[in-house]
Amino acid sequence: MKKLFSTYTKKEFSWILQDWANSAYSLMITTALFPILYKSIASHAGVSNANSTAYLGYTNAIGTILVAVMAPFLGTLADFPGYRKKMFTIATMLGILSVFSMIFVGQGSWQWLLVLYCFSAIGFSTANIFYDASLMDVTSRDRLDLVSSAGFGFGYIGSVIPFLIFMVLQFSGWLEAGWVVNIGFLLTASWWFIFTIPYWKHVDQVYIDQPRQANIWASTLTSLKETLAELSKDKVIIYFLLGYFFYIDGVGTIIKMATSIGSDQGLSATQLILMLLVVQIVAFPCSIIYGILAKRWGTRIMLFTGIATYILICLMALSLSSFMDFILIAILVGSAQGGIQSLSRSYFGSLIPLEKNNQLFGFYNIFGKFSSVLGTTTLAIVAQITGDSLKGLFVIVLQFMLGAFLLWKAKKPASQSV
Repeated sequence: MKKLFSTYTKKEFSWILQDWANSAYSLMITTALFPILYKSIASHAGVSNANSTAYLGYTNAIGTILVAVMAPFLGTLADFPGYRKKMFTIATMLGILSVFSMIFVGQGSWQWLLVLYCFSAIGFSTANIFYDASLMDVTSRDRLDLVSSAGFGFGYIGSVIPFLIFMVLQFSGWLEAGWVVNIGFLLTASWWFIFTIPYWKHVDQVYIDQPRQANIWASTLTSLKETLAELSKDKVIIYFLLGYFFYIDGVGTIIKMATSIGSDQGLSATQLILMLLVVQIVAFPCSIIYGILAKRWGTRIMLFTGIATYILICLMALSLSSFMDFILIAILVGSAQGGIQSLSRSYFGSLIPLEKNNQLFGFYNIFGKFSSVLGTTTLAIVAQITGDSLKGLFVIVLQFMLGAFLLWKAKKPASQSV
């Protein structure tokens, strides 16, 4: 373990700890605590399973559209000196305070839960624009895969700790259910805040686009237009962003909608939580292994491996018949989830100029966020039309295949390889 920690510099490990911090939100709120609580409250309010899943899908879509629209402008603004850390802090605190506010929502207010969830998702996703871009400021190009995959790997383990504390409280019977839920929200908000402190202290902006000018808003718009013109001429980046748009859609949709779909298929809260725990435990070593294998076999090869795994997951999900089927799928998801996300981030980082990292990661995030709109909306519409949320997986398989084709076209010139 000591050897593992010594692999990273103080800046790199402070950056990795931010994944440890915000991944508590990804598991506790996006994937576990919030969907299970929301489905329960909505059901008691007379909302059908299909409709509650649809409303959650629409809420995810609204949040991701708002972030996607803001991402290029915010990323461009963050390339000016002194802006990135301020905007990262505002977005992070919006997410933390929204989660904390869920404590005060009544048991019958499923609509207010969705509103706070939307705000928390906006804060989380916006902060990640600046977090992803700061990878370039803490490490060298030849270590991008290693550090990025470590971020996701440690994030999975970091999220498991508050999750296990919550599970102990949930099943011990020591406290009433309402108290346990509120402690879960408090624990998530506190964990996110405390472990973000090293990032605030040690990660600073190194690469900037240009010195601060008198009219920062006009300068931001001018820089954004110049970058768009440059992007339109770079076929490799365009192919990658389009491919990323399609394949990361499936990943994001499965993350956001898995517990709702599992609930629709008759899984109990205990089974859902166990399934999520399996994903997190498997994902920790597999994320780091993806980074190591990427150095040996190439980043794109490992991305293709992740896409193929997700296509298999979608096909297997169409014929679920037992809880063990769900566990097998959870193992497969855990084996690929962190790897495909971390290597997408590092591969894109290897393609772009350092002085425009925030701006271009803004575009990277807009493609990711709009793709989540496509997947969650597809599942929501199919669920309402057919009453079966699994049928939407056919479309997601096609998106994975199209994403793989475009990624194949996005091959770096030999002189640019890392």
